[in-house]
Amino acid sequence: MSLRAGIVVTGTEVLSGRVSDRNGPWLAERLAEEGVDLACITIVGDRPQDMRDALESMSARGLDLVLTSGGLGPTADDLTAEVVGRFQGRPMVLDEALSGRIAKIVAPLLKRWPNLDPAAIEQANRKQATIPEGATILEPVGTAPGLVVPPSNGSGPTVVVLPGPPRELQPMWGHALATEALAGTLRAATTYEQRTLRLFGIPESEIAETLRIAESAGVELDRLEVTTCLKRGEVEVVTRFEPPQADVYASFEAIVRERHADTLFSDDGSTVDEQVAGLLRTSGRTVATAESCTGGMLAARLTDLPGSSEYFLGSIVAYADEVKESLAGVPRATLEAHGAVSAEVAEALADAARERAGADVGVGITGVAGPGGGSEEKPVGLVWLSVRGGAEPITRSVNLPGGRSDIRDRAGTVAMHLLRRALSGA
Repeated sequence: MSLRAGIVVTGTEVLSGRVSDRNGPWLAERLAEEGVDLACITIVGDRPQDMRDALESMSARGLDLVLTSGGLGPTADDLTAEVVGRFQGRPMVLDEALSGRIAKIVAPLLKRWPNLDPAAIEQANRKQATIPEGATILEPVGTAPGLVVPPSNGSGPTVVVLPGPPRELQPMWGHALATEALAGTLRAATTYEQRTLRLFGIPESEIAETLRIAESAGVELDRLEVTTCLKRGEVEVVTRFEPPQADVYASFEAIVRERHADTLFSDDGSTVDEQVAGLLRTSGRTVATAESCTGGMLAARLTDLPGSSEYFLGSIVAYADEVKESLAGVPRATLEAHGAVSAEVAEALADAARERAGADVGVGITGVAGPGGGSEEKPVGLVWLSVRGGAEPITRSVNLPGGRSDIRDRAGTVAMHLLRRALSGA
């Protein structure tokens, strides 16, 4: 049985949706790297009983490790350390040395804001330095220390207590791994390998059929953990397995390759964005965009990766027809004859991006993102895209499902795949 873990994300602001949970997914990836099987992620508000219930539930499931994030600040609702201490059967004690280290960290605040109450600051420091007896301290990255808290009676999960801000939590995780308190627990972890296949241009149901075919062909899929999902208009197939099952995975991958040779674009986990960046770098070509319905979202994706200044020159966001004409040079006659959402305007935008930025390749996008503005001839979700300057010009229309944000996001994905085709000549 592999080492199993749970994650408890605390904070009423996260539970209510005011703040998106970034820590749960990030910690899930880190646990996978350590060969730990994640059983669940639970989000609770700043209520001690809810935190305790989440810990009790994970302990009852036989989990070996629990990670918590949040609730380590100086205010009254920051109660994670105290709740974990009671759960583990450990009294809370003041660590005077830790209190002094925290005081040095916050000392510049007293100089910056001289009206702060020194007594209140000292009280807050002592609160953060009051920890479960026997816990291993993770030095603060901000002002809040983290903790590794084993059960007092040796039975139950080890609890790693981490701060809520990702900029503090992420470096502290590395410190936690270096402690014997956590390293000792992780020695029971197994080794997993993970492979990711990405396909574009097929529904997720096709992969479900592929799984049925693989089973019929004798592939022992129960020895693999295969997860499929539709993500940004692509089908992602993630398979996790222990090293002895490598041959089983190879048989499964061979069937995917055979059935989906024309839609499988990544077998090494690379994204289309990374592939486009690699093609631009290796070829020495540059790209520019002119976007209407996506409002610069494609340009944002192209510049999201480090080093994009090597190949991305710029973008025109031409939303109104008047701007398409004045900034992008789309002829008024073209707009009047074909409308803003048309092959002709997409091509004109691609040409404008290429010529006005001096790029080798230009991409143009125009469409109806909704929820209004559609017609029977040009419904919501209709997007025209054009890539000019690659191996050969490509102009395509797609009818994309979903709401406004889905249509805009998926239009960017389609544009990336057209750009990949144009750059690779495939």
